Amino acid sequence: MQTSIINLQHLVKKFGKQTVLKDVNMNVLSGEIVGLIGPSGAGKSTVIKTTLGMEVVDGGSATVFGETMPNRNLLANIGYMAQTDALYDALSGRENLAFYGQMKGLSPSELKREIKHVAQVVDLTKDLDKRVSGYSGGMMRRLSLSIALLGNPRLLILDEPTVGIDPALRRQIWAELGKIHNEGRSILITTHVMDEAELCDRVALLLDGQVMAFNQPDVLKMQYNVDSIEDVFLKAEGVQ
Repeated sequence: MQTSIINLQHLVKKFGKQTVLKDVNMNVLSGEIVGLIGPSGAGKSTVIKTTLGMEVVDGGSATVFGETMPNRNLLANIGYMAQTDALYDALSGRENLAFYGQMKGLSPSELKREIKHVAQVVDLTKDLDKRVSGYSGGMMRRLSLSIALLGNPRLLILDEPTVGIDPALRRQIWAELGKIHNEGRSILITTHVMDEAELCDRVALLLDGQVMAFNQPDVLKMQYNVDSIEDVFLKAEGVQ
């Protein structure tokens, strides 16, 4: 039986007089990939930040592993990639990975093995000893993703992880996410790439701060009588 890893119930978040999230209900079960899609400004990043306790909710509840975040005891079980890269420019890619790996409690031998693996996944092996200040935007995104992958976290929360990444590498990254999925770990991912949404077990469509649809891709396409998740997205927005 699948257990609920993330559980959002009647979530409300306001910034001043603006209500960004309005009664959001969704969950992520053990061993599944959930895609969160929606136009810019729909509230996708706010869903993630309230889930992780980075923003205080104004109504409803958000739990991870049955606990209200933030909870330092759970951080080692969560790999998080934000939309904005949180990297140390003066350090090399390897030094950034080592720093975050140590924060996750990895031993020196585990850290060496993990850094080698995640660098291969995101194609950064040859650039690991370069300073991050010399990285391109795409390289920084790849480094941020590799940091999230460190330590085999039970839950990955990825906010637009493949922005600025070429199609070949994006396919390689999704192959790794598929392996993680097959190991029974859970992934919540936001994306603007509709082909990626098709690869998710379930897709939540966020519009105007509300989850307008949440189901398996094939079910959503049947409900909206269209052939792709992109068409589900457009039809839900009222685009003919």
